[in-house]
Amino acid sequence: MMALETGIVWGVDVVMMQEQYVEREGYNISHPGYRLDRGGRTMTAIGRDTHLEFPEVDKGEEGDVQVFDIKYPLGRKMRLVNVYDQLIQEGGVRIQGRPAQPARWTEIMEQEKILLGGEWNAHSDRWDPQCPPKQNAAFLENLMDEYDLIDITDGEETHSNTRNGETSGSLIDLFITKALMADRLETSTDLATTSDHAMVCAQLRWDKGAGAKVSRKITGWNIDGLKLKEEEENYEKAQKEWKDKSSKRPVLDEKSSGDEFQRQAEWIQRNFVNHLNRCCKKVKVCARSKRWRMVEIAENRKILGSTKRARKRGEVLQRQVRKQRSNLRRMIRWSKTEIWRKFLTSATRDQVWQALIYTKPGGQQTIKTLKSRTGEVAESWKDKAELIKEEAFPRPLKGVERKAQEEGGEMWKKITDEDIREALFNQSVQKAPGPDRLGFKAIRLLWEWDSQRIINVVKVSFRLGVHPRV
Repeated sequence: MMALETGIVWGVDVVMMQEQYVEREGYNISHPGYRLDRGGRTMTAIGRDTHLEFPEVDKGEEGDVQVFDIKYPLGRKMRLVNVYDQLIQEGGVRIQGRPAQPARWTEIMEQEKILLGGEWNAHSDRWDPQCPPKQNAAFLENLMDEYDLIDITDGEETHSNTRNGETSGSLIDLFITKALMADRLETSTDLATTSDHAMVCAQLRWDKGAGAKVSRKITGWNIDGLKLKEEEENYEKAQKEWKDKSSKRPVLDEKSSGDEFQRQAEWIQRNFVNHLNRCCKKVKVCARSKRWRMVEIAENRKILGSTKRARKRGEVLQRQVRKQRSNLRRMIRWSKTEIWRKFLTSATRDQVWQALIYTKPGGQQTIKTLKSRTGEVAESWKDKAELIKEEAFPRPLKGVERKAQEEGGEMWKKITDEDIREALFNQSVQKAPGPDRLGFKAIRLLWEWDSQRIINVVKVSFRLGVHPRV
């Protein structure tokens, strides 16, 4: 019942429970704040006053997998899956395998917006940085690989076990989701409990706006803001938390294998992204990310929206809506004019002419005629593209085969720590990052906190002659 009471305090719509208390004959469990939907060894509590719809979808097995298709306002939908993956035993004797694993997962994963949470009873360093020997992890690892699922739990221990007077912790209660939902979800395990399992809380953030399709893609983190003097305390806290986490993960050495190298790269990518999500403000770019968009404009938009809603309720007149709309437009025009005035006041001559390129319609650009080494002339755009491609990527001569790189090379030993630092800090922080959003600014921050880990990864990469698949 503690999970339900915590749900009331936190104001959550759904509480997912596993291995819940078994009711005795003549007794019934109920709660004034939640409607309880029982499975086999799972139970999902749905808030009685929630504005969401929770139709259950029967795709589970023996009640160990509960599937709900949540319907949000404005037509948004999301699938929620409550999982308990454990053997069925009686008196300590196994009588059945894990009923959750044969569930109809192909049908369950059809929904793009999906969140899976529960007790997986699987140990792997893919989600647990302090993983004991890998155990019962094949099913969950294969599920994550097949459907490109991401662990969004914050990497802290969620289960404690005491044997022979010694207590150990592990991470077996976790949330996983697809990449498009990962940036909308925040998780926390900072909830106290008297059980040997921690309560894991996940919060979903939908974009604001009445159904407007506005991109809110997260492109990185405000690392410069974290380094400000007034944020010194937060910076030191973030640095200490990373050092505490990474100290439990050994660095690579000269004897590290390719598999160890790959796992280390995946661990750095996954855990550093999660760490930045917690300690840094996320940078989001959308159609409203304009220089002229001030706080006053945002406030006036809210006032206009509330006035429109009041008009629908018959509380205000239409002329009041027109007045607020006029005020908003006037402020936007003023802000744009002010931004342009400041630019012209401080801009150099070259900047003014550069701005002219963006304020005038672009004309058709032409490329001069190109001539190949053999004297062939390329005039059309297609011929020019083919010629450039042939020059940039020449075809190998016939009969020449690529020889395999000999093992045991020693050239990588000549790479110094200063070489690696110089290569990192000579790169522009304006370069576009990859899908994980770890650009050079983020990697430089990791260098400040854990430079030896980066150095060893680079040296092992050169020694093995491979690049990590991350």
